[in-house]
Amino acid sequence: MKKALTRCIENIWYKDPIIGTWLMPLGFLFSDIARFRAWLYRMGLLKTHELPVPVIVVGNITVGGTGKTPLIIWLAHMLKTAGFRPGIISRGYGGQAQEPQTVQPDSPVAQVGDEAVLIARQSGCPLVVAPNRVAAARHLLAHNDCNIILSDDGLQHYALGRTIEIAVIDGERRFGNGYCLPAGPLREPIHRLQSVDFVVVNGEKAEEHELSMSLRGDLAINLDTGESKPLSEFSGQTCHAIAGIGNPERFFKQLSAAGLACKTHRFPDHYQYQNSDIMFADHHPVLMTEKDAVKCTAFATPQHWFVPVQALPDADFAVQLLNLLKSKTHDR
Repeated sequence: MKKALTRCIENIWYKDPIIGTWLMPLGFLFSDIARFRAWLYRMGLLKTHELPVPVIVVGNITVGGTGKTPLIIWLAHMLKTAGFRPGIISRGYGGQAQEPQTVQPDSPVAQVGDEAVLIARQSGCPLVVAPNRVAAARHLLAHNDCNIILSDDGLQHYALGRTIEIAVIDGERRFGNGYCLPAGPLREPIHRLQSVDFVVVNGEKAEEHELSMSLRGDLAINLDTGESKPLSEFSGQTCHAIAGIGNPERFFKQLSAAGLACKTHRFPDHYQYQNSDIMFADHHPVLMTEKDAVKCTAFATPQHWFVPVQALPDADFAVQLLNLLKSKTHDR
């Protein structure tokens, strides 16, 4: 039922121009509320909390995945290479944590969320999740020696003061029909992008004012045995591909481009898998994203593989970001 509803909503936002138009008045209402809320923070009528260290927010203005998680991991490694001690905060979406909670690589996904566990494993940085980003950031600083914070999502969490904003766009789907919720996929009007510091486009060609980013994933790792082998070795085989991410088609196209013939199985974003969801009687290989894998390891067999990806932003993005960070924190 949830899968069918998700597919229906995505069709309205990205394919069907009629129903979205009917819902447009609700989209305008949502847009007005979003603008008014942002104005309340700009005027100081709602409080923005500044932190003693720089904060880089990585978010998007659409519902669903755009590639923020791989970029957060890339940023964490880049900042460490540049001499910073980054910490990460996240909402922990899909988890149950209501108070600030430190995430370890082996933390229960049901408690802290799938993306948080994945980031903790891949970044090597201290990470705290909480619905309140300010509380998460304060907990992080109180218990870790960090001198910069990366916020996974939170572009609309205006209570959290920020030094730099990075908006990530799905290059293929971009803004769908261009309407705000519920008529379209936008959390805020498109003009919100004019106020961010960087717009990073995941896949497809970026426009002049945007930076490009691609995701590289050419290796498969077995969930049960830890064996790894080139993704190309599955070429010519019949495989199953499962994805419970914001845009499953991106993963399926990645496998197809590598020469794999896959029977595809779509699940809602942050889906909590059961054993029966990933078991197939034909015993063909089952490939999934790393975000799916953190929820499937407990009941995986040698039939199951995940495909990790790495973010590859424009070559000069790191230089641009570090220069902007230096200029904005010069007087701190």
